[in-house]
Amino acid sequence: MARFVFLVVCALALLASSTVSAAIVEHSFIVKNLTVRKLCQEQVITAVNGSLPGPTIRVKEGDTLVVHVFNESPYNLTIHWHGIFQLLSAWADGPVYVTQCPILPGSKFTYKFKITGQEGTLWWHAHVSWLRATVYGALIIRPRSGHSYPFPKPHKEIPILLGEWWNANVVDVENQALLTGQAPANSDAYTINGRPGDLYPCSENENQTYKLKVQRGKTYLLRIINAALNNQLFFKIANHKMKVVAVDASYTEPYVTDVVVSAPGQTVDVLVTFDQPIGSYYMAALPYASTFPAIPFDNTTTRGIIQYMGSTSQTPVMPALPAFNDTPTAHKFYSNLTGLANGPQWIPVPLDVDKHMFVTMGLNFERCETCPGLVRASASMNNESFQLPNTLSMLEAFFFNVSGIYTDDFPDEPPVKFDYTNLSLSVDPSLVFTQKSTKVKKLKFNSTVEIVFQNTAFLGIENHPIHIHGFNFHVLAQGFGNYDAVNDPKKFNFVNPQARNTIAVPVGGWAVVRFQANNPGVWITHCHLDVHLPWGLAMGFEVENGPTPSTTLPPPPLDLPKC
Repeated sequence: MARFVFLVVCALALLASSTVSAAIVEHSFIVKNLTVRKLCQEQVITAVNGSLPGPTIRVKEGDTLVVHVFNESPYNLTIHWHGIFQLLSAWADGPVYVTQCPILPGSKFTYKFKITGQEGTLWWHAHVSWLRATVYGALIIRPRSGHSYPFPKPHKEIPILLGEWWNANVVDVENQALLTGQAPANSDAYTINGRPGDLYPCSENENQTYKLKVQRGKTYLLRIINAALNNQLFFKIANHKMKVVAVDASYTEPYVTDVVVSAPGQTVDVLVTFDQPIGSYYMAALPYASTFPAIPFDNTTTRGIIQYMGSTSQTPVMPALPAFNDTPTAHKFYSNLTGLANGPQWIPVPLDVDKHMFVTMGLNFERCETCPGLVRASASMNNESFQLPNTLSMLEAFFFNVSGIYTDDFPDEPPVKFDYTNLSLSVDPSLVFTQKSTKVKKLKFNSTVEIVFQNTAFLGIENHPIHIHGFNFHVLAQGFGNYDAVNDPKKFNFVNPQARNTIAVPVGGWAVVRFQANNPGVWITHCHLDVHLPWGLAMGFEVENGPTPSTTLPPPPLDLPKC
């Protein structure tokens, strides 16, 4: 009897400990227009709580996050919690017309979800139109109480959000591009924590350079987030090495580098020991642009200043930066990362595959009677150019079994096999045109899916960052040219591959990812270049409900916006 009582007491103590370690973290987002001054001029932007970037959210693994969003802007709005699994909380994922209808001007919606099995750096952003350019912020997940990082505790943790800035209304920029069928206007600057840096007009005398004071000899954790709309970015700190310890809120084997590369949507956590002579040093970010000269880009550099405490230096040291088209440096960084096998939140690679997919992707044309040349820019996966519905969200159609919103016949492979990366075929009229559709691939609950993402050379060779909502995936291998189904599987890493939610598929190349479809609902998979999503470079996954109530999507929240 005494033993039974002892066991009960122990069980209750463990339950209490688990309960105490989790909390409800609550925020309010007031989204409204804000006038700011950058690059010598005033510009009206849409922002959260009057700041750019928006507020940083800090939670612990196991916490429940509640965010009340009040839309006081003139635009439709949703918020996406980039990289959060949303296990059985798909209603809170946020992509407009996929998991919800937009929050209309003057309306509100409360996002509520539990953060389970994730630690590290993620972020939140608008998922309507180009509002992501100014509606974004960091989402930092620390280990739950009693747990620690798999590396020495840093002296301080600093979010470094890399952004993109236009001297224009970004919604107008996107609408003009969609109307004309042309590529949108390039941005005018890049930013570090909302500030463009002293290489841009008026930035030095208007306090537009981000500055970080550090203590010599201390190690800091920099949580780098690429919040840019349309550009991958190199990041360097003069005379300092960085040790990568996590990407996309998944721990990695420590990897020492002097340059970090990130695609839009990706995060990289680095430890930096500030052990150089007391002085000041620039941190700088510039684009990695793989498509030039086919597609112009904003070829400028943003920089901030790291100043050692006690320094009187007025002339920071500038790092030597890569060329904008330095694909070898980018590929070395992307392909050398490995996961921290058996570390916190590690999930082994599922070995048995239930569904194989081969997905080509790239830019296309579609016919347009009102456009110059009767064509306009488009984009596709397996020659299907994704078009969002507008009368009901796809998730509501899934839950309530409503037909006519989407179909579940997205193809497992492209309709035509060809030399995918051959530039001589880039404008072949029999291949380059695509068609609009709203298609998903239907997946059985808990099935294992392997996808070969294959870039194509249509209208130029490019590196596409692909984000899968609702899941992390293992990156088994990546390379250049056409995927070789016989020899490339020999390169697969089943031991410690990196786990991500966004993969930068190499320019003119391929990447193989694998994930377990253990989260019922409808999930969009798309290129995270905001210029490509409205053009149609996306698809969806419909994951069936599991066999029990605990593996079944619950009903929508009562305040879910209506179309």
